[in-house]
Amino acid sequence: MKRRKEEHFCSFCGRSSNEVLVLIAGPSDNLFICDRCVEACGQVIAQHKRQYTEHHIKRLPTPEEIKLMLDQYVIGQERAKKILSVAVYNHYKRIRAKELGIGTEDVEVEKSNILLIGPTGSGKTLLAKTLAKILDVPFAIADATSLTEAGYVGEDVEN
Repeated sequence: MKRRKEEHFCSFCGRSSNEVLVLIAGPSDNLFICDRCVEACGQVIAQHKRQYTEHHIKRLPTPEEIKLMLDQYVIGQERAKKILSVAVYNHYKRIRAKELGIGTEDVEVEKSNILLIGPTGSGKTLLAKTLAKILDVPFAIADATSLTEAGYVGEDVEN
């Protein structure tokens, strides 16, 4: 006597193995989940993740708001403040889009770096420190004075 193949059903939606593309077995004998329910679960998790992230991420100040905050601490350097404000905003926008998983397939905000160059006393450090304070992020400085012709002692810089 031939044994009949037992038909399995999705434990979530009740569809039989004949109605779905894939039926994944669970840890116990009669526990299964179909590809449709896996897809639905993925969408629910993604939605909850977006809501959680949106709720727990501070509101991102606009470039105009960042510049206004810089204006409270830095006198002059209007062009630098505008450029830094937009660069910082784009940086956080790129990070946030990546965290939320939105817009990554349509628009890609390119990663960029900022190099502040200017004479002593022009406000480079003040701008960077003020931005760090405004955005509540750590601040680090790398000084290249020791590598410039006037300040470098030792071998040629190009070596």
